[in-house]
Amino acid sequence: MTSAIDISAVFERMAIKPINPAWSTGRIEGDAAGEVAITSFSPVDGQEIAAVAALDEGAYDEVITQAQAAFLQWRNVPAPERGEMVRQFGEELRRHKQDLGALVSYEMGKSLQEGFGEVQEMIDICDFATGLSRQLYGFTMQSERPGHRMYEQWHPLGVVGIISAFNFPVAVWSWNAAIAWVCGNVCVWKPSEKTPLVAVACQRILARVLARNGLPEGISCLVQGGQPLGERLAGDHRVALISATGSTRMGKSVAATVAARLGKSILELGGNNAIIITKYADLDVALPAAVFGAVGTAGQRCTSTRRLIIHEDIYEAFKERLVKAYRQLRIGNPLDESNHVGPLIDKDAVANYMGAIARCKAEGGRFIIEGEVLSGQAYGSGCYVRPCIAEVSADYAIVKTETFAPILYVMKYRTMDEAIHIQNSVPQGLSSAIMTLNIREAEQFLSAAGSDCGIANVNIGTSGAEIGGAFGGEKETGGGRESGSDAWKAYMRRQTNTINYSDKLPLAQGIKFDL
Repeated sequence: MTSAIDISAVFERMAIKPINPAWSTGRIEGDAAGEVAITSFSPVDGQEIAAVAALDEGAYDEVITQAQAAFLQWRNVPAPERGEMVRQFGEELRRHKQDLGALVSYEMGKSLQEGFGEVQEMIDICDFATGLSRQLYGFTMQSERPGHRMYEQWHPLGVVGIISAFNFPVAVWSWNAAIAWVCGNVCVWKPSEKTPLVAVACQRILARVLARNGLPEGISCLVQGGQPLGERLAGDHRVALISATGSTRMGKSVAATVAARLGKSILELGGNNAIIITKYADLDVALPAAVFGAVGTAGQRCTSTRRLIIHEDIYEAFKERLVKAYRQLRIGNPLDESNHVGPLIDKDAVANYMGAIARCKAEGGRFIIEGEVLSGQAYGSGCYVRPCIAEVSADYAIVKTETFAPILYVMKYRTMDEAIHIQNSVPQGLSSAIMTLNIREAEQFLSAAGSDCGIANVNIGTSGAEIGGAFGGEKETGGGRESGSDAWKAYMRRQTNTINYSDKLPLAQGIKFDL
């Protein structure tokens, strides 16, 4: 399979027209005017794919004004009708799954199967949101006052800002947007400047759905730009909610900015995820869970497995199996489905990978699979690295740091209390897992005294969440929740209503106020 995608052919099939098809780079227009171009380079082969126009200051205000105007109309559309729009968007995604998935793979560098999987997540959340549109329930409460009825209902917030990261360039946006739309909100999306093209593709697909239904484009707005644009979005009082995915450093800045104006935020930040492998584990299950968790998306998932905490009785045996599996990994073009591992997103990520390896060695880590940057024609982008494994002590500073790269730290434990302590000893709290056939160990891990993460799994890995459950973590992961369960409540405002249908005005708490 070739390493390049015919972008013009993909655009043609998806009815996305470039400004100038003769441009070899496939340059396309942004959704708003701007003089500065953001160029997308593929980490697969280092080639320039396309460029989009970054938003200038005046255009940004036009976008927010457009979104505000659309909200005034959209909030009055019955929720099931909003769900119907989202259902149609899901159907369009089904039609374009192959092309959009390939574009995700080529622009971001994840495997083709993972690219298809990311689009499937978008389809799944559209299905979920469609059903949710008929289930935005409130409660009725008993009033202490005669002739009164109390209930609560939920109303849309307004403009929702979505700041997404490069590693899931379209799926995480859809988790937020599909739910926000059925709740009656409009969305302004700032994608990562490393993956602008797939955002344009999604926006164009959705724009056709909106036009077909006679709905305003402002229901979904796309703004392209770098960190200053994200900061402006976070500080804009016209944006009721900011949902931001990225590093803990970025999240702290967003949280402070939004809190300063008493806005709302959903934060999905760093992860430093561990699998505890007990002496009662089924090692045939534990091995693929650990390997995929560590090397899937080249270790660039927020749920990637970064630590293995292995019982001392099986440590050597499992380590031997792990090393053998790593030596069988095929690294290369992610569009070739025979390969397991693709490139890192860019050369900055490669530098972070090499820096983490150096720091680990300086602290005393011993690499049982050495890391390196791969060279040669097949790795011409300079972004391909070898997944590596280091034996470490749990208290190393580097082990407590999230490095977005395929570096796996392995360590021993003796007791379950010790394993849980190690698991919880990092600042991040996103995903966690235990491999055991012992019900006592599993229940201890899931108890209040067990994992302190937002996600805790038994006999599956840390990576690969389904959209039906609320996704998010604790501590420096930010505490946000997106996607399934009752995460929809974060996109709405709660209102308590009391109706007096009597001919008197009794006061609560029995207070008397006679005139």
